[in-house]
Amino acid sequence: MHFLYNLTIAIAEFLLKIIALFNAKINLFVSGRKTVFDTLSQKIKTSDKTIWFHAASLGEYEQGLPVIEKIKRKFPTHKIIVTFFSPSGFEVRKNNTVADVTLYLPLDSSYNAEKFIALVHPDMVFFIKYEFWINYLHVLKKQNIPTYLISGIFRENQLFFKWYGGFYRKALDAFTCFFVQNEASKQLVLSLGKKNVYVSGDTRFDRVAAIVEKDNTLDFISQFKNNTPTVVIGSSWPKDEELLTDYINTVNQKVKFIIAPHNIKPEQILQLKNSITKKTLLFSEMKGKNLADYEVFLIDTIGILTKIYSYADIAYVGGGFGNPGVHNILEPATFGVPIVIGTNYSHFAEAIALVSLKGCISIKNETELQTTLDELLNNDLIQKEKGAICSQFIIDNKGATDIILDTIK
Repeated sequence: MHFLYNLTIAIAEFLLKIIALFNAKINLFVSGRKTVFDTLSQKIKTSDKTIWFHAASLGEYEQGLPVIEKIKRKFPTHKIIVTFFSPSGFEVRKNNTVADVTLYLPLDSSYNAEKFIALVHPDMVFFIKYEFWINYLHVLKKQNIPTYLISGIFRENQLFFKWYGGFYRKALDAFTCFFVQNEASKQLVLSLGKKNVYVSGDTRFDRVAAIVEKDNTLDFISQFKNNTPTVVIGSSWPKDEELLTDYINTVNQKVKFIIAPHNIKPEQILQLKNSITKKTLLFSEMKGKNLADYEVFLIDTIGILTKIYSYADIAYVGGGFGNPGVHNILEPATFGVPIVIGTNYSHFAEAIALVSLKGCISIKNETELQTTLDELLNNDLIQKEKGAICSQFIIDNKGATDIILDTIK
C-alpha cells in the first residue's frame, strides 16, 4: 500500500508540472516548491530550535493563528516554521510577521518528507484541522517528534473509518494528542483505539474574538457608509450576486451595499458592476471620489473584508448556493452583526448552530432574501437581537487555544 501511495504522489507530481504550463494557480503550486529546500538551508541552522505548523490553506492558517501566536510567546527562543499546501494560502500570507519562515510544503514523497524534516528538525509539529500526509507522519513517528492535531474534525465517511482504511489509520499513530472540535469527532477517534483525545473546541473562535480588540478602522468605508444602514456582502459567488443584485436594484429605502466578491478577476468585477443600476464605485477607482455619493461599493481587492464587517448593520455571507458551501460566518458574527446565508451550510458546525439559535438566517430564493433583508432593515429590535445572538455565540465558544496550551508542556 505504501508503494502505491508513493507511486500516486510521483504521478501527481509529474502531471502537475504539465498542467502548470497552462494553469496559473498550478504554476504557483509547482514553482513555489522549487526553492523550499534551499530556503530552509539558508534560514535554519542546525543549532536552531524550531516549531513547525502546517496549514492547508488560508482558512486553516487563520484558524491556527491564535495557537501560533501563543506558542511563539511560550517558546520565544524557537523559530516558527509555517507551511501551506495551497497557493491561496501561501500567496496571501507569505509575508506574515508571526512566522520566521513561511513556505510551501513539498509534496508528500518519502524523499521530500525525510529531507524537509531533517532541515527543519522541529521540536514540535502542529497540523491544523486536517491534511494527514502519510510520509510526513511516518517520519515524525519514526523520529519520536511530538505531533499535534489542532481544531481537528473527523467524520464517519473519512478513510480512517472504512474497513479498507488501515493504512491511513496507522498514520494517526504519529499524533501525540488530538485536539478536536466536538464530542462526535472525539468518539470517532476513540473508536480507533486512541486515548489522547481532547475536545478543545475550534480555535477560530479565539481568532475572531481577538479581532474585535484590534483597530478595525477604515476611513474610506466610514466615508462611504455616511451613517446610512449598510449591508456587507462578503465572499459572494455569481449565484449569490444574481439574487442580491435584483434586490439592490429594486430596494426603495435608503440603504448602502458593500460587495466583496470571492473572485476579483477584472472581467467578473466589471460584469457585476454592469448588473447594478444603483450608483456604484470600485475600490480600485475610489481615489478623488466623494464616497458618500455612492450607493454600492465594490471591493476589488483582498485582505480587508474582516475590517469591513465591523461597519455592517447586516451581513450576507456567500458560498451557500454552491460547493463546498458557505464561507466564514464567524467574522461578521464577532462584530454582533445578523447574518444571512444560502442553503448549503450542513458541513459547517458554526453555521448549523447559529441558524438554530436564529442569529443567522438561511434563505432559499430571491423572495426569502427580500423578506429577510426588509425585516432586518426595518426592525431595529430584531436586527439587534440577532446581532447579539451572534456576538454571544463567539464569546461562549472561545477558549480552545488555552486548552491546547495548557496541555502542551
